[in-house]
Amino acid sequence: MLVVNQQNAALQDVNYLVVGLGVTGYSVARYLLSHGYRCRVQDTRDIPPFLGELKSRFDNIDFHAGPLDADLIAWSEIIVVSPGLSIHDPVIEQAAASGKQIVGDIELFARLVDRPVVAITGSNGKSTVTTLVGAMISQDRNTVAVGGNIGTAALDLLERHADYYVLELSSYQLETTTSLQPRVATLLNLCEDHLDRYADYDAYVEAKLRVYRNAGLCVSNLDDAATRHDAGDVCFSLDPDSTADFRLLEDDGLWLAHRDEPWLRVTELKVSGRHNFANCLAAMAIAHGLGISREAIVAALREFGGIAHRSQWVAEIDGVEWINDSKATNIGAARASIEGREQPVILIAGGQAKGADMSAMTETLRRRVKCVLLLGEDAPRLQRAWQGSTRIERVRDMQEAVERARACAVSGDCVLLAPACASFDMYQNFEARGDDFMRRVRELADE
Repeated sequence: MLVVNQQNAALQDVNYLVVGLGVTGYSVARYLLSHGYRCRVQDTRDIPPFLGELKSRFDNIDFHAGPLDADLIAWSEIIVVSPGLSIHDPVIEQAAASGKQIVGDIELFARLVDRPVVAITGSNGKSTVTTLVGAMISQDRNTVAVGGNIGTAALDLLERHADYYVLELSSYQLETTTSLQPRVATLLNLCEDHLDRYADYDAYVEAKLRVYRNAGLCVSNLDDAATRHDAGDVCFSLDPDSTADFRLLEDDGLWLAHRDEPWLRVTELKVSGRHNFANCLAAMAIAHGLGISREAIVAALREFGGIAHRSQWVAEIDGVEWINDSKATNIGAARASIEGREQPVILIAGGQAKGADMSAMTETLRRRVKCVLLLGEDAPRLQRAWQGSTRIERVRDMQEAVERARACAVSGDCVLLAPACASFDMYQNFEARGDDFMRRVRELADE
C-alpha cells in the first residue's frame, strides 16, 4: 500500500462521491477504493467507459447512473468532479453552497504527495515543457513521474514513489485545487481558449493564474505580461535584448542562454520554430530552479525529438513538407505553429472553435499562409472571420483536405495541420485527427 503523509490519514474517514467515470474519474475511484476509502461513483451514462474495468477490480461497486441527485449529495462530504464537468453546473454549485467540498484529482494528489512537485500550465506548449522537464530531471539521475493532464493521471503517479512529480495542469484542474504547493510553478503563455466553458477571457486567465498559489518558485514569460506573478519571478524570453534569466542570445548564431552565458545553439535542437525555442527556455528555467545540473539540461535538450501531434514531421513529398500539429487546438497554438515555419504554408484548419475570436488569426494568415482548407463544424464561422486574408476553400473531410493541399502545394511549401479548433465534432480526440492526417499523407507518399 502507498505510504503518504501521516497528516492525511484523517482523509480516509470521509464519504467521497466521484462524479464522472472517464479516465480521471476512474483513476480517482481506483485510488480511493484501493486504499479503503468510502466511495460512491456517479455518471450520467448507464455504462460509462471504465465501469467494466472498475467492477472487474473491486467487488460491490456502489455505482449510480443518471443525474446527480440530492441523496448522493447528502451522503457525500467530498465531491470529486472530473475535469470535463464544470464546477459552475447548478447542481455542483448548490452542493458547494450546502457545505460540500468540491475538489478534483489534483487536489487529492496535493493532499497526499510528499515529494517536490512541478506544476506547468499555459494555453500552449504545456505537454512539450512537461515532457522536457521530466527528461532533464531524469538525465540528472533522479526518478521522476510525469503526468496529470498528459499521459498518466496524477493519483496513479503516486505509486511510482518518485523523487520529483512533474504535472501538466489544465485550467479545469486548477479550478478545484487549493492545497498544491509546487516547488516550481509556471504559466507559459495565454491566449483565448475554452471560452465555451468560461464566462469570459478574464475568468479563464484567473483559473490559469491559480498555478502560482503556494509555489516556492514562479517561472513566467517576460514576453507575455499576463503570465507574470510578481517581481521575484524567474523569467524566460525570446528577445535577445531582454533582461530575462533565460533567453535567446545572439553570439555567432542563436543560442539558448542563461543570462549572458550561451548553453546550446538552436541549430543543435531536433525541434524547430520560435515557439519551441520558448518551450526549451521555459524548461531550462524550471529545471535550473530545481537544482538540475546544466549538463543534464543540455543533454535533454539535445535528445528531445518532440511529441506526437505537436509540430510533428510526417513526410516530404516532391519538395513539400507535411507537418502534423493537431494539438494546435486554439488560435494561439495555430498562430505559433504557422509563425514557426520558414516556408509558405498551406493550412488545414477547422473543428470546434470553443467560442474564440478567430479574427485574431487574420494578420498571420495574410503574411504567412498561401491557402486555408477548412473543415468541420465551425468552418463557416472561420471562413467569415478570415475572409480576405488569404485564399480559403471548404472541404468535406480530411481526405479531401489532403488531396486539395497536394494540388495547391509546390516544392518549397509546407502543408500544416494546425486546426485552431477542438476535434470533437469529427474525431474522438486530437490524436485521432492527427493520425487520420498522417495516414492519408503517407498514402500519398506510397503512390
